[in-house]
Amino acid sequence: MRPRITSAPRLTSLPPLALAGGALAVGVGGLYLAGLLLTGGEIDAGTTVRGVEIGGLSRAEAVRKLERQLDASGSRALSVKVGDRTATIDPRRAGLSYDLGATVDRAARTGADPLSVFGGLFRSGGAVEPVVRLDQERARAALGELGLDRKVRDGAVAFDGARVEQVAPRTGYTLDVAAAVDPLRAAFLRGDAGAVTALPVHETRPKVTAEEVRRAVRTFAEPAVSGPVTLTAAGRRITVDPEVLGAHLTMRPDDGGTLKPRLDAEGLRNDPAVAGPLNEITGTARDARLRSDGDGVAVAEDAVLGREITGKALGEAVLPLLTETGAARAGAVDVRTIRPEVTRENAARLGLTETMSSFTVHFEPAAYRTKNIGRAVELINGSLVRPDETWSFNRTVGERTEANGFVEGIIILDDQFTKASGGGVSAVATTVYNALFFAGVKPVEHGAHSFYIERYPEGREATVAWGSLDLRFTNDSGKAIYIQAESTDTSVTVSFLGTRKYDEIKSVKGPRTEVKKPAKKVSDAEECVPQTPLEGFDVTVERVFYDDGREVRREPYRTHYTPRDEIVCE
Repeated sequence: MRPRITSAPRLTSLPPLALAGGALAVGVGGLYLAGLLLTGGEIDAGTTVRGVEIGGLSRAEAVRKLERQLDASGSRALSVKVGDRTATIDPRRAGLSYDLGATVDRAARTGADPLSVFGGLFRSGGAVEPVVRLDQERARAALGELGLDRKVRDGAVAFDGARVEQVAPRTGYTLDVAAAVDPLRAAFLRGDAGAVTALPVHETRPKVTAEEVRRAVRTFAEPAVSGPVTLTAAGRRITVDPEVLGAHLTMRPDDGGTLKPRLDAEGLRNDPAVAGPLNEITGTARDARLRSDGDGVAVAEDAVLGREITGKALGEAVLPLLTETGAARAGAVDVRTIRPEVTRENAARLGLTETMSSFTVHFEPAAYRTKNIGRAVELINGSLVRPDETWSFNRTVGERTEANGFVEGIIILDDQFTKASGGGVSAVATTVYNALFFAGVKPVEHGAHSFYIERYPEGREATVAWGSLDLRFTNDSGKAIYIQAESTDTSVTVSFLGTRKYDEIKSVKGPRTEVKKPAKKVSDAEECVPQTPLEGFDVTVERVFYDDGREVRREPYRTHYTPRDEIVCE
């Protein structure tokens, strides 16, 4: 049996459009695959960031590459300028950095769809600006630390003796920190290390301009020291040289920026070149010296008129002459006559007609006592205390220092004898206190020694200490009081001259009470002063006032004395 031969199935012909569609599909797919192969990653070929090629890389690869190659440029110092001053800023300190993730996102394709892939075959990525991250707070802080602000400087005119000096004005400026942040960010973004970025500023213009300086020099400064000034006072001529004038001249601007001349008249008055000649013309007024004469008052020495040339008078005479020339630079200065308060003629009108009181304290002679008591007496003698006026020992005598004419002596400090400047002055304070006590005037402040000193009346003595204890009284007698003080090597006497308010004033002392025994102490201190023992006690003294032969008032004064311990020095 012959085998059956079966023919192969016949293919049916496909329509032409179907064939074309198949070919297109194959072609598109091929192009898509080719695009993926050629473009490689997620970033188009030819893409750069600051010259760094990142085309064909994935996002992660691009970030890593940029981290490696942009790190140096991102930390490079930025040069900035504020006005005419320059400085550098560390970008990292200023909170400036690249946001590499956002930068790569900006450079990458939006996706892997065919259109994006096909586009990558026909385009180049190009240069992409990096994204900058900015910390505003840190940027403002870094800008604020630059310290490039400049103070405004007004024009000025100064004098160096007879030489005139000009100071040129200068505009001031301060950095506008808020407005400077954006230019700083832009400078970082540009990445140009050689460029200097001018930052915005607030300018302050000087009030005194260069033109005003020139005017002031021309119209006042140069004429002022162009020659000497000649003054006439009390018939005498005094010449003030330009160098002396210039030492006390200045020019100061007013609110409108106009330079005005100023003369330090007090400084000129006290300048040795001027004070010397003027002091030969002037002099201090001196009151008449009074003394007790029985129960009355006599004039021991007449008063002396004083003459004074004040700084104000000198300035009023000199300033108008400074813009003159030649012989016109001469003028007269006012001399004021000063009349003394106490004269032979007015002593009686002031009520200085009788001795109100007089008291004397005796003491053992010592060089320091003679010196210090004599100096205090010198300063007190001649004090005039008007009605209702308060007199102060410390204000009249001043601090007991070497410069004020006092020397070191023995004083009481912390209940024992020690050495200090002014020792012995308490003898004067006690004498003044007794004089005011028997004059009947009102004590305001006084204090006794901490322990009793035998040469003084019990409960009727006083001491003083600079800055802590004063002796003061108010003159309530109704008339003026003149204090006469004198001393010898062994005594001091103080008299109050005026008008008695009472016929007589007596002192009545009570018995000692609260008596306490002293202790004995041994001291090896280098400045140790031996001290004899004396008991402590309280005592009351009454001041008794008499008028028309009868008692009209009593005032009790209680004093507490601590024991005076025995001090043995070893």
